[in-house]
Amino acid sequence: MSRVVTLVLVDPSGAVLGALPPYEVPMPWWQEVVDVVDGARQHYGVDVTVLRLLRTSRDRPHGGEVVYAAELHGPGTPSMVDADEADVASLTPHARRAPWAEAGGPGATTAWAADRLASRGRLVVRTVQQRTWNLSAIWRLETVSADGGAPGPVDIARDVVWIKQVPPFFAHEAAVLRWLGHALPGVAPELLAEQPPGRLLLAHVPGAGLYGAGAAARDELATIMHRIGVRAAPDLDTLLADGLPDLRAPRLADRIRAVLDTHAPGDPALTALADGLDARLAAVAECGVPDTLVHGDLHPGNAIVEHDTRVIIDWGDAFAGHPAFDILRLTEGMPEAPALIESWASRWRAAVPGCDPEHAVALLAPVAALRNAAVYAEFLDRIEPSEARFHAADVPFWLDAARALL
Repeated sequence: MSRVVTLVLVDPSGAVLGALPPYEVPMPWWQEVVDVVDGARQHYGVDVTVLRLLRTSRDRPHGGEVVYAAELHGPGTPSMVDADEADVASLTPHARRAPWAEAGGPGATTAWAADRLASRGRLVVRTVQQRTWNLSAIWRLETVSADGGAPGPVDIARDVVWIKQVPPFFAHEAAVLRWLGHALPGVAPELLAEQPPGRLLLAHVPGAGLYGAGAAARDELATIMHRIGVRAAPDLDTLLADGLPDLRAPRLADRIRAVLDTHAPGDPALTALADGLDARLAAVAECGVPDTLVHGDLHPGNAIVEHDTRVIIDWGDAFAGHPAFDILRLTEGMPEAPALIESWASRWRAAVPGCDPEHAVALLAPVAALRNAAVYAEFLDRIEPSEARFHAADVPFWLDAARALL
C-alpha cells in the first residue's frame, strides 16, 4: 500500500499558489510526511513543509489519494496546476486548526527550538519534518556544537533532538515528563525545554519501537509501568495540579455517559452498563488497587528499546486513574493475556497486600473499551473537521468492543 499525494501550495502568508501534480510515496500512513517532503524535492525541486490533511479518497486511514496543504519555501518555482476549488475553500481559517497547521506555524516552532538549543550551546544544522496531524507535529533536529565542533560518527545520536508539538488537550504531557524525569529518570524521554500550551523539546532516545512485541517484552513494559504507578500514587495530587486529566471514578463515569448519550442513545446493552457504572466503579475501588498515573496508550510501539534500556514515550494520553487500564491496553488481542494480567496482578498484590487486582481487571474490561470510545469522541469534538477521518471509525469500533465484553 502507498499514497498518491497532491500538495496544495501556499506562501508564508497563507496565499494559495497552486498545486503540484500528484506523485506517489511509499509510506501509506497519512500523518507521516518525511517521504512527502522528499518527494516534492525529488519530483519538483522544491522545499515544502506539510501543514495538514485536506481530503482523501478513502474514508479511513491509510493509503489512497491524499491531498495536503503545504507551505512552499525558498526560490523554487515549480510547474503547478490550478488547485481544486474545494481544497482552496478548506484553507479558510478554522477555530480548531492546530497552530502547526497554519502557514508560518511550523517555522515559528522550529525557530523556538533553535533558540532553546542555542542557549544550550547547540546549533541546528538540519531539520526534518517527520509527522503532522491533528494530534501532534514532530520534527527531527540534527545539531552540532555552537563553537564549531562537529560530532564524530560514534556521537551523532546524542546530537539529535526532537520537537513535539501537541494540542492543548495534550499539553499536560510536559508536566508528566517533568515529573518522570525527577522521580524516575530514564523511564521516559528527557524534557529539554517546553513552551505552553504544547511545544516540547525532547532528548533523543536511541533504539527502535517494540511494535509486534511478544509476551515477555510486554511483561517488561508492565513491570516498568508498575514502578511508575507505585511511585506516582502518593504524588497524584501534584500531577493533577500540574494539569494531568482526572479520570478517577466520578469523572470517568460522567465522561462515558456523555459519550453514550451522543453516540449510542437507546442502545440496550450500553445503557444498562451506563446505569450500573457507579456501582461497578465502586466495586473496583473496593479491590484496593490505588489510583495513580496511567499512560493511557500503553502498546509496544510506545516503547523504545536498545539493549537493556526500555523508554516509554508518548504520554499525551496520560491521566489519573486505575492502573488496570494500562494492562488491558497492553494485552489487547494477546493469547497470553491471562498470564500477563496475572503477572501484573502479582506485583500489585505485593505492593498493596490484600488487594484484588484480577477482579478489578474483570470489572474494568468493558469500561476500558468505553473509555477508548470517549477518548476518540473527544478528539472529534476538538479537531478540525477535515481531519476527522483519522478517528471517525474509532468511536463505533470501541462501542462494539464494549458490547462484546458484556
